[in-house]
Amino acid sequence: MSKYPSRLVIATRASRLALWQAEHVQARLQALYPECEVSLLKMTTRGDQILDRTLSKVGGKGLFVKELETALLDGRADLAVHSLKDVPVDLTTPFSLPVIMERDDPRDAFVSSGYASLEAL
Repeated sequence: MSKYPSRLVIATRASRLALWQAEHVQARLQALYPECEVSLLKMTTRGDQILDRTLSKVGGKGLFVKELETALLDGRADLAVHSLKDVPVDLTTPFSLPVIMERDDPRDAFVSSGYASLEAL
C-alpha cells in the first residue's frame, strides 16, 4: 500500500494564467508521483464575475479564493493553486500556505502602452 494518495484534485480558477499555474503544478506532481492521478477542478470565482465594480468595494482579494476554499472544505478538491497576489494576508483556519513554487526569472516582463509586441518596437 502506497503512503501517497492515488488521486489528487487541484482547484483552480478558469483564467488562462490560473490554468497555466495549475497545469504546471499538476505536471510537477505527476512527475514526482507517476502512480497518482492528478486532475483539475476549474472554477469561476465571484472575482471573475464582477466586471463592473472595483473589487476593493465588493470584497477585495478574497473574491478570487472563496470558491476554491469551499471546494477544499466540501471535499471536491485536495489542494488549490492560485496567484499569491490573490491570497488574503490573513489565511483562515483550516487553510495554510504550505508551498510556494520556485519562481522563474522575474525580469521577463514586457509592458507597453504603444506596442503590442517586441517585434512592433
